[in-house]
Amino acid sequence: MYEIFLVLYLLCAIALIALILMQRGKGADMGASFGSGGSNTVFGSAGSGNFLTRTTTILAVAFFLLSLILGNMATGTGEVEEDWNDLSVPTLPDDM
Repeated sequence: MYEIFLVLYLLCAIALIALILMQRGKGADMGASFGSGGSNTVFGSAGSGNFLTRTTTILAVAFFLLSLILGNMATGTGEVEEDWNDLSVPTLPDDM
């Protein structure tokens, strides 16, 4: 199960990087906002998010959830054995 989540985590990270790199920044529309755009302001149009923005948000939430799940699964895997539990004196082999 851990391996499946790890593969999903990797695919989510790659898709998130690709979607972020495909998007344009807010400053890209700055020059067009001083032109004849009635709905544009100095900071660009502030409409609802398009497909890339919504998909990026969904992938970011999935990325963080998978991070929490993988972190939770990784914490309980190792058994910690303290040295102080066994205080018996080790014996030497008879060969010596």
